[in-house]
Amino acid sequence: MESLLKIFVHVDDFCQAFLPKLEQSLLSSGAVKRHRERSLSISEVMTILIHFHQSHYRNYKTYYCEHVQPQVQCVLMCTPSGWWVV
Repeated sequence: MESLLKIFVHVDDFCQAFLPKLEQSLLSSGAVKRHRERSLSISEVMTILIHFHQSHYRNYKTYYCEHVQPQVQCVLMCTPSGWWVV
């Protein structure tokens, strides 16, 4: 669990430095974009994906159902219930 926290800290630091620069460099199409609140931040999603690739799981659904939901929920506070995992 400590390595997961270290990964999250590094990813979150990266996202806080990189995402504002990315937003500045994007070209606008003039269309109105929606900015909905997410249940997970980009750094949390990236942390889950990095940890999935470092794990022994072969598919994401099994990893999410067996590892993320029961074990990582306490670290990431509010993970989705998994309805979007197919």
